[in-house]
Amino acid sequence: MNDMLPRLAEARAGFLARIKSEILWVKPLEKIKASIRRNLPSGIAGPVSIADVDNASSIKIAWEWAARLPGSFAVSEPSQDSGKLFQFTVRDFLRVGFELGAVLRPGAWQWRTEYGAAHFDQYAHLNDIRDALEENKELRTVFSEQYLVVPDIVVYRSAIRAAEVGRSPDVRIANLSPLLDDAQFSKNHPLLHASVSCKITMRSDRAQNTRTEALNLIRNRKGRAPAIVAVTAEPLPTRLSSLALGTGDVDFVYHAALPELRESLTTTGNEDQLDMLNTLVEGRRIRDIADLVLDLLI
Repeated sequence: MNDMLPRLAEARAGFLARIKSEILWVKPLEKIKASIRRNLPSGIAGPVSIADVDNASSIKIAWEWAARLPGSFAVSEPSQDSGKLFQFTVRDFLRVGFELGAVLRPGAWQWRTEYGAAHFDQYAHLNDIRDALEENKELRTVFSEQYLVVPDIVVYRSAIRAAEVGRSPDVRIANLSPLLDDAQFSKNHPLLHASVSCKITMRSDRAQNTRTEALNLIRNRKGRAPAIVAVTAEPLPTRLSSLALGTGDVDFVYHAALPELRESLTTTGNEDQLDMLNTLVEGRRIRDIADLVLDLLI
């Protein structure tokens, strides 16, 4: 256990190296408008793929941020969607992190991408609603299906055998909790521990999608709400604020490399963006990807 954090740091470095080598690539300078290109430092070879090519600050910060990640850029644009690749990379990092923290939070944990919330105990009743809507056209005109949330990543565990914790005919307590496989009124669905929304970059529409998904998870549950978080590699703190600022929708926003982002803002001298980042960090609204592992172990 004493070496968990050093090993987590190694896993984080591998996570960032994978992002850089598989997802991030440098676009040709010709893709940038001449008016923006003239304002860029000579050391920038081109806009990193997560940068907004119409925003000079985004290009500068993204370049400085990516330069601090280990490894080399992808040689060309990935053949697979960058958002999907980011999803898979975050999922794999969480798996490694949970394995490192198994002593802190033991259990038969599992991770999947794009797996509907209705598969889990807290939301299994939504299947009945869906079936009713499919059978009744009039109901479909009244009720939408926005509640059928399919998170980018889910972290979950299956119910445990009641016999493993001493269930016998003489022990009749605790027969309603879905943690046990003999729970009454339960269909033995797995338990959703966390819903992770992955947005490699952040725009206002993407922030709104994440908020809507989070609210549906909160409002439509029967039982304990899962951890509801978002992970991003967006370089502009003002865009991070579209989701991170305020409270109530998601637990936290996590950045793929938060210390590196702060260093990048300092290097570029962008005080407005740095002030916004400090506001989000000090206001306990944004954290680093390594913090996500520990937070989910709580």
